[in-house]
Amino acid sequence: MRIDILTLFPEMFAPLKESIIGRATGSGKVQIEITDIREYTLDKHKKCDDYPFGGGAGMLMMPQPIASAIDALDPKHKAYRVYMSPKGKTITPKQVKKLLKYERILLLCGHYEGVDQRVLDEYIDGEISIGDYVLTGGELPAMVVTDALCRYVEGVIAGESLKDESFTDNLLEYPQYTRPQVFNGKKVPDVLVSGNHALIDKWRKEQAVELTKQKRPDLYRKYKRAMEKENNK
Repeated sequence: MRIDILTLFPEMFAPLKESIIGRATGSGKVQIEITDIREYTLDKHKKCDDYPFGGGAGMLMMPQPIASAIDALDPKHKAYRVYMSPKGKTITPKQVKKLLKYERILLLCGHYEGVDQRVLDEYIDGEISIGDYVLTGGELPAMVVTDALCRYVEGVIAGESLKDESFTDNLLEYPQYTRPQVFNGKKVPDVLVSGNHALIDKWRKEQAVELTKQKRPDLYRKYKRAMEKENNK
C-alpha cells in the first residue's frame, strides 16, 4: 500500500518514522510519501492561504497549490483521495477495512480555517473525521488514519494480535497482564496462569462483555443485537 500525505507542515510527520510504522516503511511493506504543498504554489513567497470571500475569521487554503500538487502526484487519479475534515464520516474499523481495498490512498491535510471548496469538489473522493471535535489542522488526523491503515497491512502486525482487539465484534478488549505476577500486592487473575486455555478464553470473553457494558453501552447494545440475530438463525 502507498499513502501520500499532502500538508503545509511536513515536519509534523516525523513520528511515522518510529516504532511499528517506521519498521513497516523500512521493510517496504508500506510506502508513505509526505508532500509539502508549498512546493507547488505559484506565489513567489510560497503563499498558500488567503482571506475567505464573504469575510470571517482566519485564513483559507487556496485551491491552486493543492490542485497542482495532486495533479503532479496522481495525474491519472489512481489514488483514493481523502480530505481530513471534521465534516467527514467518523473513522471506524469497518471504514478502515474498506479503505484497505485501495492500493493507493492520498490524504489531504487542511489547516487554518480549511480548504477552498472548489478543490474539494473537483479533486477529492471522500472526507474523513477522527471524531466530533476540531483541531488546528489535518496533520494529526492524517497520522491517525495512516497508523490505523498500516496495522492491517499484511506482515505489519501479527494476525493474532488483531484478532481480539477493541471493537472486534462490537466489544472492547479484555484486561491484560504481564510480569510480575504480583505487583503492589495485586495478583494476576488465577485463571490466566492456570494453563487452561478454554477457561482463559471464557474469562476473556466475559471480561470483554462486562467492560463493554460498563464503558460503552452503545457498543454493548450492538453486540447484544448481533448475538440475538445469530441465535435466531
